Amino acid sequence: MKDLTGIFSALLISYNEDGSINEKGVRQIIRHNIDKMKVDGLYVGGSTGENFMLSTAEKKEIFRIAKDEAKDEVALIAQVGSVNLHEAVELGKYATELGYDCLSAVTPFYYKFSFVEIKRYYDTIIAETGSNMIVYSIPFLTGVNIGVEQFGELYENPKILGVKFTAGDFYLLERLKKAYPNHLIWAGFDEMMLPAAALGVDGAIGSTFNVNGIRARQIFELTKAGKLAEALAVQHVTNDLIEGILANGLYLTIKELLKLEGVDAGYCREPMTAKATEQQLAVAKALKAKFL
Repeated sequence: MKDLTGIFSALLISYNEDGSINEKGVRQIIRHNIDKMKVDGLYVGGSTGENFMLSTAEKKEIFRIAKDEAKDEVALIAQVGSVNLHEAVELGKYATELGYDCLSAVTPFYYKFSFVEIKRYYDTIIAETGSNMIVYSIPFLTGVNIGVEQFGELYENPKILGVKFTAGDFYLLERLKKAYPNHLIWAGFDEMMLPAAALGVDGAIGSTFNVNGIRARQIFELTKAGKLAEALAVQHVTNDLIEGILANGLYLTIKELLKLEGVDAGYCREPMTAKATEQQLAVAKALKAKFL
């Protein structure tokens, strides 16, 4: 298994206008991340890939393309989580067979699952696949909050390496790092990289790293080196970029920025707005001119 620390892009996926996967475009996005953003790894099948609007077959196809293109150049994490446990297991087995370095799974959502049910979900995926696991905690979308003691119960399974922490509760982040220093934490909010790094996270997984990966690494490494003023200056620029992206449509704008870099980033998957308006295109061009 490769080193799973450092900067991981949450892989953006290129779709054709009819919603089908644009394989050529996906490969170009992967190459852009590896060759130009210099990421340590790719987090495949997450929210940024519009994963939860895809069929099982489409999710497998994306896992296949990503592994075939990246090969062993960078570490690969496969997000296999689903409300359908059978699908999560099927995807986990497939990614494991492909040679992914680790699995990740979002906490089961929509229904108000008990913690006992959530723990069983992770234990089942691990038992069925034999792979290591990263918990994907994103409570503002799932409604699932896991406390320090509950993480301890999850970590009783030695295959759970840590958590992708996409939450603003940095008190919880600090408590987790202190309580379980041998478990990894990946920061999930790009706009709060500096404080997360200062609290000791082991890496970060972010959607904007598809276009802003170089700055993300600068913030991470400067903060770890204690150069907080320099890190903050880079975080300010990063957050100006992120603010512009969010105001213009997150995934759509990142795709337009990639297109301006010569990458066939395609369209978004409906029911998201598939195609940028002229105004959104103009904003993307302005953002590229100013920040990229």
